[in-house]
Order: sequence, then C-alpha cells, then structure tokens
Amino acid sequence: MSTARTLRSAALVALPALAAAHAAPVISTFGPLRNRLMPRLSGQGRPDHVALTFDDGPDPLSTPHFLRLLAERRVHATFFLLGSEARRSPGLVGEIAAAGHEIGIHGWAHRPLLLRGPRATMDDFARARDLVADLTGRRPRLFRPPYGVMSTAAHLAARRLGLTPVLWTCWGEDWTARATPESVHRTVTADLAGGGTILLHDSDCTSAPGAWRSALGALPRILDTCEERGHSVGRLRDHGWLQPESDPREESLTASSSTVR
Repeated sequence: MSTARTLRSAALVALPALAAAHAAPVISTFGPLRNRLMPRLSGQGRPDHVALTFDDGPDPLSTPHFLRLLAERRVHATFFLLGSEARRSPGLVGEIAAAGHEIGIHGWAHRPLLLRGPRATMDDFARARDLVADLTGRRPRLFRPPYGVMSTAAHLAARRLGLTPVLWTCWGEDWTARATPESVHRTVTADLAGGGTILLHDSDCTSAPGAWRSALGALPRILDTCEERGHSVGRLRDHGWLQPESDPREESLTASSSTVR
C-alpha cells in the first residue's frame, strides 16, 4: 500500500473520533443532566438569588421596553448580545451598560457551533468580544452559545479569550409563535428555584416575529413570583457562582488581551 493510501486510510479512521470529540460537549444541552451534574455551566449560584438573563439583542424595537421595565422595578440583568446586532445598534449597547446591566456575548452570528471549526469559532467569539469592549470600555467576561450547544472548540476558544460559558436552569420558551405571557411565566416558574438562572429573549431576530412581547408581558409576573418565593433577582455577577470581578483596570481597553484576527 502506498504512503498516500495509508495516510488516507488513517484519516478516514480518525475522522469519526475527531468528530465525536468535537461534539462531546453537546451532552450539556440536556437541561436536567446539566443542572444536576454541571452547576457552574448551568449558572447555579446563591440559594437566595436568581440571575435574570436575556439573549439575542440588542434590538432597537424591543430592548428599550425591557430596559424601561427593569428600571421601573429596579432590577439589573445580564444581556448576552449578538455581535452582529450590537454593530447595528451601538448606542443601545451603551444604554444597556450605562443602566448597570451586565453584558456577555452570544457570539457574532447566531449559528450552531457544531458546524464550525476551531478557527471560525475563535474568530466569531473574538469579533463579538472586541466589539462589545470597544462600545462599552469593558471586556465581557461571559459567553452563552447559540442554542445552548457547546463544542470542544467553543470551550477552548472561550478559555483562551477569558470568557466563561454559562447556560441556564430554566427558560420561558418565549421564542415560539404560540408563546404567551401566561405560558412564559408558567414555563419559567415550573423549574425556578433559588440559585437558578432564567433565560428570556429581548429580541426576535432568531425567533417568531413579535415573540419578544410574550417575554416582556411575562416579566413582571416572573419578578413577582421571585419576590414571593424570597429570591432577589439580579445579574450573574451578583449570583455568587463566579470569582469576584478583578480590578476594573484589568478589564479596561488598556488591559493586555490576546485578540485573534
């Protein structure tokens, strides 16, 4: 057998193993298993606290409504922004930060990470991280993958870029056309417990048109339920699951960082 044929045969044997290794973290997508075995990835924190998070923004049509409601209720949250959407609404990114909310990244484009290789994954994360840093003056520390699906390449890229992946313990299924404020509240609170992390969406850029209204309509009732159960509501940084923030100077744009182009 020629050397070329030998190499081809070896590659064919290795490909399934490499694909399996790349996709292995997908097991964390299964919520009950993740919540039980991966509390850090699930975003589980202080038992008297609930972290409130939003994905897929910023959207100039919908996000301001969420910001106003949160301001009225004096609640801070964590927003996982898409880089592609942040580029379209840079002023809105500044408003989110100025209001005291925490900003993480949701990648640049809302595409499955399992379909991306290491280089494309790194470039996507770095591009989103750097844009948010430029717009806010602070490097984001948190990352949430599109669809909640991680890959080995995503874990490695996040570690290299100083990003901590975090998913959720309960969600509202607010992205569907059939969602209502009542269904979102019911779905969130069915799995809500102290120390949990709630996932909602402040944008419908990857959801049914107008789906964000169901999340907005459910939000006051969700906050009321948290209060009734004795849970304070806030950002992931207040959740007690992550190391306290480092010196702000280390997160500023003057801090050294390894940006991959």
